[in-house]
Amino acid sequence: MTANSILGYRAPTAPAASLADGAGGDLERSCGSATTAPMTDRIRIAQGTGIERIEAAFRGNAFAPHRHDTSALGLTLHGVQTFRYRGEVRYSAPGNIIVLHPDEVHDGGAATEDGLRYRMLYLPPERLIDALGRRDLPFVASPVFSDPALWASLADAMRDLDGELDDLHCAELLSAVADGLSRHARLRQAGGVRVDETAVRRACDFLQTCHGQPVTSADLEAVTGLGRFALARQFRARLGTSPHRYLVMRRLQEARALIRAGRPLADIALETGFADQAHFTRHFKTAHGMTPGRWAALSRG
Repeated sequence: MTANSILGYRAPTAPAASLADGAGGDLERSCGSATTAPMTDRIRIAQGTGIERIEAAFRGNAFAPHRHDTSALGLTLHGVQTFRYRGEVRYSAPGNIIVLHPDEVHDGGAATEDGLRYRMLYLPPERLIDALGRRDLPFVASPVFSDPALWASLADAMRDLDGELDDLHCAELLSAVADGLSRHARLRQAGGVRVDETAVRRACDFLQTCHGQPVTSADLEAVTGLGRFALARQFRARLGTSPHRYLVMRRLQEARALIRAGRPLADIALETGFADQAHFTRHFKTAHGMTPGRWAALSRG
C-alpha cells in the first residue's frame, strides 16, 4: 500500500524519527495533541510576505475544489489528510510530504473523525527559477511521498509561524525544494518553447505592482517586448500558469492581507481590482476553496 491509499496507510519511519531527534519535534509539539483537547476548525497565517506559510486544523471537508498559481508544499501533522487531485483521491499520514503543483484543481479535508492538522507553504514558481538553474520546473507525479531531507527543510521553515524567514533561510529553503522536487520529478517538457527569462521576470515584476488597476495585453507587450501569444506560451512554460491567473492571485494575496487587517470585504474587492464583492468572492472561492467571509472567520479563530 502507498500513502495514497487509506486502506493500510502508515507513516514513513524516517521523517517520524526526525520529529523526535529535533528536526521536527518543535513543529509537532507546537500544534498540541488532538487527544487532549477538541479540535477546532481554524487557519493560522504566518508573519511576513513572499512565501506564505499556514497552519490549519479541520474536521470533515474543509476546502471545495480550487486551484492556485503557487507550488503548495505541506506536512501532515495529525490525522489523515485527504484530497482529490489529478483524477484520484489521495491520502497523507503524518510524516508524508504533500506537493500540489500550480493550476492543478484539488479539494481537501480530514479522512477520519480524529480531524486533521497540517502546515503548508505556498511557493511562487518564480522564486524557484534561480535555485533551479537550467532545470525545468519540476513536476512530481505523485502528490504524496516520503523524503526525509526535504521533510526536515520544510519543517524547519514552518516551525516558527510568528517569525519571518530571513534572506539566508529563504535561500536554503529554495535550494532544498528545488533539489528535493527534482529528485522526485517526472520533468514536464515545455513542448519546444524557448523562454526569454528576462521577459518573464519583467512580466512578473509588473503584475506584482498592478493589484488595483486594469492590465491589458498591450501593457505586457510594452513591458516585455514580446507579443501577447508568445508571452502567454513562455509564461506558462516557465511558471505553470497564465499571466491573467498570476495577476488574479496577486490581487487575492493582497486581499488576504486586508482581510487580516479587518477591512470590510466590499472595500477590499474594489481596492484590489475586482469589479464588486460578488466578483471578488467568486475568484476567492475558486482560488482557496472557501468564501472570503469563511476565510476571515477561520483566520480570526
